[in-house]
Amino acid sequence: MAKIILPLAEIQVRNAKPREKPYKLFDGGGLFLEVARCGSRIWRFKFRQMNGKENTLTFGRYPEISLLEAREKRLAARRLIAHGIDPAKHRDDAKRQAAERASNTFEKIAREWHTNKVPTWSARTAKSTLLRLEADIFDEIGDRPIDELKHRDLIAVLRKIEQRGASEVAHRMKAVCSQIFSYAIQCGLADRNLVVDMKDVLKTRRASHFAAIDADELPAFLGALERQEARMYKATRIALRLMLLVFVRTSELIETSWSEIDLEKGEWIIPWQRMKRGRLTANPDMTNHHVCLSRQACALLRDLHAITGRSRYIFPNQRDHERPISSNTILVALERMGYKGRMTGHGFRAPAMSTIKERLGYRHEVIDRQLAHAPKDKVASAYDRAQFLVERHRMMQEWADYIDAVAKDACR
Repeated sequence: MAKIILPLAEIQVRNAKPREKPYKLFDGGGLFLEVARCGSRIWRFKFRQMNGKENTLTFGRYPEISLLEAREKRLAARRLIAHGIDPAKHRDDAKRQAAERASNTFEKIAREWHTNKVPTWSARTAKSTLLRLEADIFDEIGDRPIDELKHRDLIAVLRKIEQRGASEVAHRMKAVCSQIFSYAIQCGLADRNLVVDMKDVLKTRRASHFAAIDADELPAFLGALERQEARMYKATRIALRLMLLVFVRTSELIETSWSEIDLEKGEWIIPWQRMKRGRLTANPDMTNHHVCLSRQACALLRDLHAITGRSRYIFPNQRDHERPISSNTILVALERMGYKGRMTGHGFRAPAMSTIKERLGYRHEVIDRQLAHAPKDKVASAYDRAQFLVERHRMMQEWADYIDAVAKDACR
């Protein structure tokens, strides 16, 4: 006949004193209180595994774990056994999963995502993305398990960026965080992309174009350039003149190396890897860009070669000749001319396009090709490989002559 075990009373547990030898107080159903010689009282649960062997689970110390809580834990363990689950293995799995969740911090997952993306990015994008994460995100939530983060945690971080006046950065980092959460979901480390629900938490950005003068303002701009050139380094003066003559993107100009330019032939060919469309992750345009130099542009480059011809870049950084100048160099020069907020390096492209089309009469597609724009029609983009080089050379020479004529009128 099985031994009948009477359930423990709370007073028995509370008054259990240490003895010369450890002893046990049984509550029934495998639950007992083990009283050690030192006086500690620990709840344990004895059960039989699926293979018939006995095992013991520890539920915790009394009074941290009360008699009622110990019984609840016993009931939970017996339910697992009834479903064919070993409670000891279930406990160990839970501990392991908790440890994994704790180790999968936002920073760890973000760095994994960044490492996976690096091969598809330019070096500049990879560096700036990581620096921005380190500066604005990791210090705030980087050590938190990614699956424990809440909407309010991420909102607080993004609004902190926005409140310092960096609205564009806040929106950019919101997009980056969305990609990180998406990566975590694909890796089975998170169940939900918090950013998807955060459409209105940041102030709406107004769509804007790069600041640029229009064709009617060109005479005044050239006059201001003429007056301020004496206050600029010669290389800076040449950079502004070249931006005006060839209207490439700022990065395409300042990152140009002398190896891309043939002064004898008067050619400047930018490798496709440096072009905006060449850096696309999907279907990059692998067409080198011919800048099409006018006589005036060639003359400027020859003058520049006398200054920086021994360096790798046509516009080397004064402190480190292995790096190009900063794009801020052009912005600062424009500011000195009085065009802060009215003109940018990229802004040289807008007046060139409108003036060449409206006043010199060239076709839109020819100007677009000089600007290295992609055809808006995807079908046309797939089949149109025309470079219009002869027409573009003629167009760029007429543009340079037009600027000379405008400059002469402006200085009268």
